Formats: sequence, C-alpha cells, structure tokens
Amino acid sequence: MIMAFLIFAGVAEAAAEDTAPRPAALVADQIPDISLAIVDQTRPYMEYRTASFVDWDPRSRAMLVTTRFAETRQLHRVATPMGQREQLTFAQEPVSSARYAPDGSSLLFQKDSGGNEVHQIFSLGNGHPKMLTDGKSRNSLGPWSSSGKLLAFGSNKRTGLYNDIYLMDPARPDSARMLIASTGGGWFPIDFSPDDSKLLVFNYVSVTDNQLYLVDIAQGSSRKLTDSSNPVAYEGLQFAPDGRLWAASDDGSDVKRLGIVNLETALFEPVVDEKIWDITDFDISRDGRWIAFEVNQAGRSVLKFYDTKSGNIRDVDALPVGVINGVKFSPWGELGITLNSNRTGTDAYSINPDTLAVTRWTRSETGGLDTADNVAPELVEIESFDGEKMSGFLYRPDPARHQGKRPLLINIHGGPEGQATPRFLGRDNYLINELGIAIFYPNVRGSTGFGKRFVSLDNGPWQRENSVLDIGAFLDHLRKDRRIDRKRIAVTGGSYGGYMTLASMLRYGKKLKAGLEIVGISSFVTFLENTQDYRRDLRRVEYGDERDPAQRAKLEEISPLIRASEIKIPLMVVTGANDPRVPASEADQVIAAVRSNGRPAWHLLAENEGHGFRKKANADYQFWASLIFWQKYLLDME
Repeated sequence: MIMAFLIFAGVAEAAAEDTAPRPAALVADQIPDISLAIVDQTRPYMEYRTASFVDWDPRSRAMLVTTRFAETRQLHRVATPMGQREQLTFAQEPVSSARYAPDGSSLLFQKDSGGNEVHQIFSLGNGHPKMLTDGKSRNSLGPWSSSGKLLAFGSNKRTGLYNDIYLMDPARPDSARMLIASTGGGWFPIDFSPDDSKLLVFNYVSVTDNQLYLVDIAQGSSRKLTDSSNPVAYEGLQFAPDGRLWAASDDGSDVKRLGIVNLETALFEPVVDEKIWDITDFDISRDGRWIAFEVNQAGRSVLKFYDTKSGNIRDVDALPVGVINGVKFSPWGELGITLNSNRTGTDAYSINPDTLAVTRWTRSETGGLDTADNVAPELVEIESFDGEKMSGFLYRPDPARHQGKRPLLINIHGGPEGQATPRFLGRDNYLINELGIAIFYPNVRGSTGFGKRFVSLDNGPWQRENSVLDIGAFLDHLRKDRRIDRKRIAVTGGSYGGYMTLASMLRYGKKLKAGLEIVGISSFVTFLENTQDYRRDLRRVEYGDERDPAQRAKLEEISPLIRASEIKIPLMVVTGANDPRVPASEADQVIAAVRSNGRPAWHLLAENEGHGFRKKANADYQFWASLIFWQKYLLDME
C-alpha cells in the first residue's frame, strides 16, 4: 500500500515537473495543462520587447519611451540613439501615457489598476511617483499649458460618470478646479492657445461626429466651434505658434485632410489633400516651420513633411514599410516617432525635417530571433457580397520551409472603429514561422482608414450583420487560394472582433474548424446594459439603442448568444475579470450556452486584467493555451 502510494506520488510529481506553472491570477477551465516542451519550443518568440516613443526631455534632449523589462511596460529614458534604456517607473501596472512639462521641470504619467481603466495621474520626482488625483475617479492626462504652469485633464469625480474638464498646477494638486462640466462621456482637453488664454476641448459623439469647443480660461465661458447638424471628425488638433488651429478633418470630404479651422467662422480650410487616403496624425514644429503628418494608405503609414513657408511636401522614403505612431517634434526640431513593422519590430526613431535623415534610437530584443526573417504581409483586395471594395493583410508562411497548402487563421480587429495594419506580430510569428499557419487580418465595413462613408456602413442593428457577410466574402476568396488549405480554417478576434468570431462561427461553421474569441460581445443587449455607464451612450450610437423596443428586438436577433447553443465547432474564450468595456458576464453566458449543447468551450480568465492581457506572464500563458487549442482543433494534433 505504501509502495503504491509512493509510486503514484512519484508519477504526479514527474507530471507536475513537466507542466508549466500557471500564473496565480489565471483560472483555466477545460484547458489542458501546458507542457514544458511547448514552453521551451516557443520561448524565443515569448522574449521579444518593443519600445514606443512617448516624448522628448527638453532639458537633456533624451527620448522618453515605454518598454518592458519585467512584467509590464514602464517609462525609460534613452539619452542618445541606441543608448542604454534607463528605467524611470517601476509599477506593477503598465504606464499608459506620459508628458514632460514644456521646460522639462516635471514629468507626469498615468496608469490604472488591474486593467480597470480608472486612471490616476502621477508626477515623478527623484524616482518617487506622487499621485495628483484622488485615487477613486477616472482621469485622463491632458496637455500642459504653453507656460508649463497648468495642466488640463479630464475627470469623472463630480458625477462618477462623465468626463469634466479640470485645470491644475501639478506642483499643488489641491489647486485643481473644474473648468467645464460636461454632459457626456467623450469630453477631453486637447490644446492650449499659445498665449494660454484659451483651451480647445473635444467632445467625441461618435467616430464621425466630433464637437469642438473653445474655452476662455479667465472667464470660464465656452464657445462651440462646430455645427451639430453637420457631423465632422478630427484626427489631431493643434495650435500653431501663430495662433492658427490646424486639424486633420473630413469636413467637406470623405477622407481627412490637413488644414486650418477658422476660429471666428469655424470654417475648415484644407491645405493638404491626399485624395483617397486619410491623414491620421500630425505635429507642428516649435518654430511653426514644419508640419509632419502621417498618411494612412490602406493601413500602411507614409510619413511626410509640409513646409509652411514654401508649401512643399516631401515624403520620408527611408522608413521601412509599417505603421507609424506618436508623431512629435522636440523643442530643437527633431521629430520622434514609433515605427511598427513585422520585419523590424517596434522601436523608436527620429527624423531630421531638413535632411529627412532617419535615426534609430532603440533596437528592442527579439528573443535572439532576426525580425528580418519574419514574413511581410501582402495586401488582399476583394469585392464583398454587395460589390463593396475592401482589403486585408495576409501573412503567408515561407513556402521554402512550409510546402503544400497551409492552414489559415482569420483574425478580426476590434472597435469596430479599428483597422488591421501591417504590424509586428510578436508571439504570433511562431504560428507562421514554425507551424506554417497563415494569418489573415481583414478590414470589413466599419473599419477606419477608408473614409467616413465606409466606417459608417455597419452602423445600427440593421446594418450590423453586413460586416459578418464581409467575412464570408473574404472566406470564399481565400478558400480558392491554391496555397490555403480550405479544410483547415479557423477564426479569432478581440472585443468587437470577439463578436465577429462568434457570429462567423454560427454563419460559416461548416467552413471553419474552430473559433477563439477574446473579451468579446455575446449579446448586444446585455453588453449595452452592463458596460460602464460613461461608455453606454457612445456605444449606442454605433450599435443601436437597447431601450427602443424595435432596436432591442433586432439587437437580440443578431446577438450570437441567442443561437450560441447551435455552435457546432470548438470554442475558446479569453476574459479579463476587471474589463470595464465588455464585462466578463458576456463570456460567462456564451460559454454556458455552448456547453449546454455538449460542445467544448475552453475558458481562460485573468482576475487581474481588463480589456485584454497586459502582464507578460498572463499574455504568455494565453498564447500557450491558444496554441494547444489550435494544435488540437485546427492542426488536428493530439
């Protein structure tokens, strides 16, 4: 008896030694243990880092970046190009944004707790963070005044719901005073006028309707610049040194053009027109000479400089093909950016506007792998069921390494006002490079980057399922591809992409092997009823109003939950317990419905995460769990 017990204990101990430890905050339901063999095989792909440009230090001329050396992304200072990354913050939670004072005398940043998006604003001095907000309300870090004496920020502390606009001297947090009492959740401070007498305030009504207000700081009065009867969207707003307000706007156009908003008449005067492409971000040099702007060409970024003196426009051709973020000039004239590309990784760069010379500031570790060996995506263009043109990015495995027809993952972005772009894929490069799985990222109707008409094509409950039909059109196109195995195709997506995953599993289940949804919507009605109060009206504009009987009936009809018991193919769900956007209850109800029909529904829940996994240990385990799901149900590997 004793001998039998010792043998059993030895077997159990050996099994435990062969199993990867699960992070304490993760709950794995129906998910098999992760073998250490999988951990070892994937390890190089887990150990990549990225570095994102955040700001310039006006005093030292150093670059401020976020990168991860432990569990979460923190602030680091880089003194010189390719220099050492000096860590400045050491929080358990990731830092989401930061700004130096104009003279470099202070550095402010914001972070939340456990992914709850209840951000607090901190100052950093001598290595010690000091909380400037109340620790309870939801806050958003806004701009510094031109003099550096005031900070504008948003906070919901008055009502617990809506984002009011406040001013504060960060050296005296108790000086905070409310400037604007808002009536909705989409209000944010944007920029101070050069003389600090005015503050531009932005109200996000929807992706195609952004309202602008100019606030007289001394008087506390505001003047609306936009016309509510003529919805207009903006992508970047900034005062030039001469006091003119520049904007990227779709006023009078289907796409966003770069131009000037007349502060007296509110009329928009376009200056730079990229015809069929959106201008999506820009910044103005301190002396007003240069405007750097990004053009979104079907997801690919092109960086250009506009010379305000001559009117000339020049392209920056030396950058690799990829996605650009965080465009910002230094006080001395250098432009900082983040460049994200699957064949270079994600790193911080600068560009000299006079010479267009590109300087790389960081080279992030990639687990010993050469990013140049990763595949570059190809643009796939189709016509959908109704003739609407759309596109997406297909990452094919190297045919020299993976011959024959390849299995395919269709990965659908969230938003729905998001966009699939040719980005660095991180861990997912393992699926492509080592397992030979192709991955396709579609831009269905409702995606941004293709004009305001296209982004509005899925609005409301009666148009919602047209985007699901777009997946069907992409699916039919890809199934005809001679290098794709039409019998091994699966679907995945996060947030709104999670809804699209469930809807695709129901509509195209006979053409799919499995589906994996991450923090997704299973019922539009329960989602709208349970999402955080401050987000509810914003989402009603997009999806429909569950309070209206006719809309409620249609929302219920198109929600996957009502037919979830009909899902015949395996499902995996990933959830953040603290998600303020898509509550964890959306996952619980769809899992119960699928399991009620005797179908597998794996569930990975993180008790310390929100709308997606941000901590490295959790994200690693999520990848390993999804990997064995794909091996079992897509690749038929037991």
